[in-house]
Amino acid sequence: MTESLPPPLTVALVAGEASGDILGAGLMQALRRHCPQVEFIGVGGPLMEVQGLTSYFPMERLSIMGLVEVVGRLPELLSRRKRLIATLKEQRPDVFIGIDAPDFNLNIELQLREAGIKTVHYVSPSVWAWRQKRVFKIRQGCDLMLTLLPFEAQFYQKHQVPVLFVGHPLADSVAMENDPLPARERLSLPADAQVVALLPGSRGGEVAKLGALFVDTARYLLTEKPHLRFIIPAANQARREQLEAILAPMPNLPIEILDGQSQTALQACDAVLIASGTATLEAMLFKKPMVVAYKLAPLSHWLLKKMVKSPYISLPNLLAAEMLVPEFIQEAATPEALGEAVLEQLRDGSQQTQRFAQLHESLRCDASERAAQGVLQLLGRS
Repeated sequence: MTESLPPPLTVALVAGEASGDILGAGLMQALRRHCPQVEFIGVGGPLMEVQGLTSYFPMERLSIMGLVEVVGRLPELLSRRKRLIATLKEQRPDVFIGIDAPDFNLNIELQLREAGIKTVHYVSPSVWAWRQKRVFKIRQGCDLMLTLLPFEAQFYQKHQVPVLFVGHPLADSVAMENDPLPARERLSLPADAQVVALLPGSRGGEVAKLGALFVDTARYLLTEKPHLRFIIPAANQARREQLEAILAPMPNLPIEILDGQSQTALQACDAVLIASGTATLEAMLFKKPMVVAYKLAPLSHWLLKKMVKSPYISLPNLLAAEMLVPEFIQEAATPEALGEAVLEQLRDGSQQTQRFAQLHESLRCDASERAAQGVLQLLGRS
């Protein structure tokens, strides 16, 4: 007898930014391996669309930085969410998976679960750090929480939320050891040069606040080490244009803007100056000494200081539970302070890199496959 195929599956997913697009694409690929007859609907980026997602509107419309900055876009976001909930209630997918973007997705999950649709949240919001009372909304609206980091799962277990630690897909895709020379060849960088990667973020707001600061830090570093080279991966054409405008008055600086290629830049460099965010995890996985900086609108920062309970902002420090990576926030992030911290890592970053290798191992769990198995088990299809 021929083995029958599993019944068709309709999966709704919503991702709000580039990191969610990567996670969503990996999860979709893993789900299709188990259930070839699967349809994907919702909101996602180009990687999820390649995997077959029909996106109801551009993912970029959900990507906003900061607390205050969202106010101007609030009417649009609320309108899009209302229409999306109505559409998904009509479509009745087998499961809804909200990928990160908690302020947008958690309300969708709550309403869809009340309508009898299974709900999963992939990537824990930082409830362990701030706004901890959100865990009660998550428990009410979420059938399963999929976490990328082990300490997050422990938090949810404590609060009786169904949870599965899946590890991080980036930890699976990045090799434990990486030779910088092939990356340098691809970028036409000298094998013997000292190279610093500048990663001021993938969002327009981040680059607006950190781009000039990082360039000024490069200028400071050149006064100490005139032969340094710098590379800046631009997440997209809009970010490239922002960076080109910042660099236009300084055409002779040895700074090259790359189109994407952030992982190639991380593989090629000796040290990294980087915005707090998912990219710090990538730098950690490539075992690159780093210095972290972040700036928000003053009111956003004031509000966050009142609410945040975690002593760290960067993922490597949160995973290590210590100040392994120097962090500079708001007024503390000056070209001189950042430059001196980068110089220290260029001199000897071994304390960071040895610990990074241990943390990398702890996150290698075949995350997309584990996440897919968790979703299918929730649906009774494992």
